Amino acid sequence: MAKRPDNRRPQGMPRKEQVLEFLQSAEGIVGKREIAKAFGLKGQEKIALKKLLKDMAEEGLIDGKKTAYHRMGGVPKVTVLRVLEIDDGEPYAIPDSWQPDDAAPPPRLRVIENTRGKVRHAALKVGDRILARTEEAGCGWKAHVMKKLPARTEGLMGVVEIDGSGKGWLAPVDKRIRQSTLISDLGGAEEGQLVLAEPVGKSPRSGVKVVEVLGDPLAPRAFSLIAISKHGIPNVFPEATLEEAELAAKLPLSEDKREDLRHLPIVAIDPADARDHDDAIWADPDGKGGFKAVIAIADVAFYVRPGGALDREARKRGNSVYFPDRVVPMLPEVLSADVCSLKQGEDRAAIVCHLHIDAEGKVLEQQFRRAIVRIAENIAYEDAQARIDGGKAEPHLQNLWDCWKVLAAARDKRDPLELDLPERRVMLDEQGKIAEIAIRERLDAHRVVEDFMIAANVAAAKALENKKSPVVYRVHEPPSREKLVALKEYLATFGRNFALGQVITPGLFNRMLKDVTDEAEKAQVMEAVLRTQTQAYYGPKNAGHFGLSLGSYAHFTSPIRRYADLLVHRALVDAYGLEQPKPKAELPPSTGLSDRDREDLSRVSDAISQAERRAMEAERETIDRYVAAWLAGRVGETFETRITGVQSFGFFATIVGLGGDGLIPVSTLGAERFRYEETAQALVGEHSGTRYKTGDKLKLKLGEANPLTGALKFVPFDSDGNPIEPRGERPVPRRKGKFVDGKRGRPTNIRHQGKRKR
Repeated sequence: MAKRPDNRRPQGMPRKEQVLEFLQSAEGIVGKREIAKAFGLKGQEKIALKKLLKDMAEEGLIDGKKTAYHRMGGVPKVTVLRVLEIDDGEPYAIPDSWQPDDAAPPPRLRVIENTRGKVRHAALKVGDRILARTEEAGCGWKAHVMKKLPARTEGLMGVVEIDGSGKGWLAPVDKRIRQSTLISDLGGAEEGQLVLAEPVGKSPRSGVKVVEVLGDPLAPRAFSLIAISKHGIPNVFPEATLEEAELAAKLPLSEDKREDLRHLPIVAIDPADARDHDDAIWADPDGKGGFKAVIAIADVAFYVRPGGALDREARKRGNSVYFPDRVVPMLPEVLSADVCSLKQGEDRAAIVCHLHIDAEGKVLEQQFRRAIVRIAENIAYEDAQARIDGGKAEPHLQNLWDCWKVLAAARDKRDPLELDLPERRVMLDEQGKIAEIAIRERLDAHRVVEDFMIAANVAAAKALENKKSPVVYRVHEPPSREKLVALKEYLATFGRNFALGQVITPGLFNRMLKDVTDEAEKAQVMEAVLRTQTQAYYGPKNAGHFGLSLGSYAHFTSPIRRYADLLVHRALVDAYGLEQPKPKAELPPSTGLSDRDREDLSRVSDAISQAERRAMEAERETIDRYVAAWLAGRVGETFETRITGVQSFGFFATIVGLGGDGLIPVSTLGAERFRYEETAQALVGEHSGTRYKTGDKLKLKLGEANPLTGALKFVPFDSDGNPIEPRGERPVPRRKGKFVDGKRGRPTNIRHQGKRKR
């Protein structure tokens, strides 16, 4: 008989979290009877409990046995998975409902096609939910698809719309979800408000109920809130984490055990709007054409100890997430924006990388030490560049540029991949409204800092290798053969040859792009080269960094905002025997790697790689929403665009110089039928021969801008410059004489700065 561990347990129907808590804390065998008794359930409540336990078993939260339940520690044999990524056409998924502690990141399962059930890889995309049978395969997991499931609605965010009959509908802010959902319980929400909702039953027909009203969907700061909610990004620190951060912030620095570098004019060069400062640099000529350099990095490992509340929360977050209007930091503000941040004129704890660089840019000597630094100045990129260009740079700033020229020469010799990928920058005014959206200017000042950071990252990886210490590598593998074959076939459509037998290097792609003189063709080839590249990740096994043309590479320079860098710092503390502070009762004693991480870095590496992808997607989607909001007032205008992707259902285009991706469905290209040529990445008119191909530039009219989803739609022009009439689209009448897009009488999603299109 299970012992009830807490006599003060709330009575009444429990939530899933309460059941899991009880199962974890109960002693002995736990069945439905014990759970019902623990929560004082009777009659109909026991029936509801049976349904709840069944739902939890289907979600993989418990084992599902009728006689004895327990919380799952692994992956259930049959469970619901969510597709995380698709690599070379092969999907990988994670459990859809995973409640891990800091030591248990969700496992990554390779999805096997179900040819009998017609669920093939091509039918799956990132974010899809599947019911799968799982099995362990060597060191990993496989998932055999049983069926594809409807889009999950738990925690669904959207905007309330009211149809002509007075029914409420939830117009989702996720552009991958095209259907509005019936709202059975408005919960006091009004039309046009942004809300969070959850399902009221297992069937989608049961609809959803509003659980939280967020307010005006187009108010300042709403777009980042949408991304935070949609992607489940932790944005509230637990009280224990904040308390530990306050204690850590008061730790004194041992001046007698740290190298004192406060006399050096070390400077931190960052964006003008930087909220935290991880790194600072200094260089001085060695008299032989080379330089002595110092890269000072915030000593976060001194404050964030393995196993503490701070560490658990940082590991869960994986990284800081940067939005135009806010930062969701990895560490509490008292550390990220204050004590750890390398601020001008303040004594700060740092781990410094000492480099001796010769006249050819080769690193002759490297050393890592704990130090105290006092930053001479925090400088914006633009200000540093202006001083250099105007001949007004101080000697210590000019030395950085001179040292960079040596590092840049070595970089050119390595010939890393050079792709011109513009970065969009959203600038807000004091009220949080959009002031400007522009492409971020690329200055030499950016390259100076970048090359110093790369040198330090390489030094950290090699130093740990030399010490036979664990390393969390930043891995970027070469393109797969399948992608190279696709590139070869694509280039053949231009009449260009690409030999597969040669050694594939970044320089090969650089020379290929250099040989293309036509700008339109160069854009097409660059898009194709970009598609061949694999996604970088973190891992304990070294496979090199293809893009940077480096054999060993680790992230060391941003521990305030990346957990991977913190792990590298801890490994360096151990490898070099750096100062360990005196034990403090309230804080974990060690600042090196924990035994758990030392034994199995692959688990945490997978978790922080997934967190990084989550952050990248959230940041990109938020920028798209800001761009759509910026363009919502310009619907009907014509823009110069470039095609960024072609599929059988249409093509995608982005506005040149601004960004913002929009779909042009094939149905909007007129009455003519178009065939899709996959190899050439083109849509071709069957009669006219009109071609729409990746990389092409064309003028398109902006037909729709949806700030809530970030989606744009463009209208193409015919050869005479007139907008093409879409084929087969007819308005469907609705009650009271209004129109909607579908046959079921549902209102459309919100368009044009929140006005509903009827």
